[in-house]
Amino acid sequence: MDALLLSRIQFGFVISFHILFPAFTIGLASWLAFIEWRWLRTRDDLWRDLYFFWLKIFAVSFGMGVVSGIVMSFQFGTNWAVLSEKAGNILGPLLSYEVLTAFFLEATFLGVMLFGWRKVSDGLHFFATCMVALGTLISTFWIISANSWMQTPQGYAIDARGWFVPVDWWAIVFNPSFPYRLAHMVLAAFITTCFVIGGASAWYLRRGVHAAAATRMLRHAVAFAAIAVPLQILAGDLHGLNVGEHQPVKLAAIEAHWHDATPGQGTPLVLFAWPDAQAERNDYEVAVPRLGGLILKHDWNGTIAPLTAVPASERPPVAPVFFAFRVMVGLGLLMLLLAFASLWAWRRGALERSRWLLDGWRWMSPAGFVALLSGWYVVEIGRQPYVVYGLLRTSDAVSPNISAAAVWSSLIVYALAYAVIFGAGMWYLRKLLLIGPVKQPPKDTQGGEKTPARPLSLPDEPVDAPVPGPGASGAEVRP
Repeated sequence: MDALLLSRIQFGFVISFHILFPAFTIGLASWLAFIEWRWLRTRDDLWRDLYFFWLKIFAVSFGMGVVSGIVMSFQFGTNWAVLSEKAGNILGPLLSYEVLTAFFLEATFLGVMLFGWRKVSDGLHFFATCMVALGTLISTFWIISANSWMQTPQGYAIDARGWFVPVDWWAIVFNPSFPYRLAHMVLAAFITTCFVIGGASAWYLRRGVHAAAATRMLRHAVAFAAIAVPLQILAGDLHGLNVGEHQPVKLAAIEAHWHDATPGQGTPLVLFAWPDAQAERNDYEVAVPRLGGLILKHDWNGTIAPLTAVPASERPPVAPVFFAFRVMVGLGLLMLLLAFASLWAWRRGALERSRWLLDGWRWMSPAGFVALLSGWYVVEIGRQPYVVYGLLRTSDAVSPNISAAAVWSSLIVYALAYAVIFGAGMWYLRKLLLIGPVKQPPKDTQGGEKTPARPLSLPDEPVDAPVPGPGASGAEVRP
């Protein structure tokens, strides 16, 4: 437990928390823009009620994402000073562009989105919602560009001090892995939000509450998942080809591929194994002959470079990369199966009545978050032992004068602070989800004109109050 290992654990802990909330809000902001567009087109009160329900969840999630992002940025100066020094001329501007374009855009229109419902016109409020959604996507653009440059660096030169200096900003921003990783990340964010919406809808339907709202949300979640999940599989395949071209050692670790394949027999696809790094082999291996070459190279006889092609010091930890990738892919296949099964049931008019499908959506509601984390572990652990791939080793990027005790102390403080802050946030989100979408007053109501709206306030009804079932009087009665 030296300072290097503790710094890596701390960064992994912080980024694991941080990535969840921005990913969720990326999808949720676009969902809110879609809902408000539907309300403007139809003037159906149910769309308005859904907008305010998810707006509260978005605001809380957005705030937690900002808090965790500040902590993550802070670590670059404390734990990774050498990385900041050597790569700051490239990473600094990229992160600054994210603040100047995305964060300012979000901050400008977020207030209008949250508090301006009765203060501005319908068109201007919808414009503010769209700008917030656009801001989340622009933020993703710059963050993924910076991270992708660390994976596939280009457009730089190294000066006499050993610092990376920009030579071609176009090449830096649009580095070889950037387009694939951007598409993969945006789709992952949308799918994560989609399955949360579908899971919440299924939960309401199983309880027999908010039937009209839940039915509408679930159908939209099914339709979107049936489109987005296959697109994500295609994007993942293209990303895998890119990894094989630019990061072959990472691809070999993903497949736990230790030795050259037998000539003429292609590369097998390892479904399960227990990688043994010391013995350079897989125990308990279950593999399908040639299928690996077909998937990884689009060639029945295709082969990839093995892990033994490089020294052990150049290899990433194989086991976590191998298992994290299979968790991600396994969840993706389950999402695809659930989406298509739900689409088939919808066409037969049995979607809202199918207990198994509703329970499937409930259990799969956190699947997007788990798959997202697994994918990030594959990306970040798979590039080890480098922080800038092939150029700057992680062991050389850590702050030279930081002690293990200092990192231990900050890690404990972060863990305690996160437990309090995110524990309270998750408790509040749970209360919002338990209450569900309730009927909102008309916009021209006079009672709230003197004070701004309170978008984060809970409805007046208690969480544990009896909720009317389908067909009963109350919020469920809809035209």
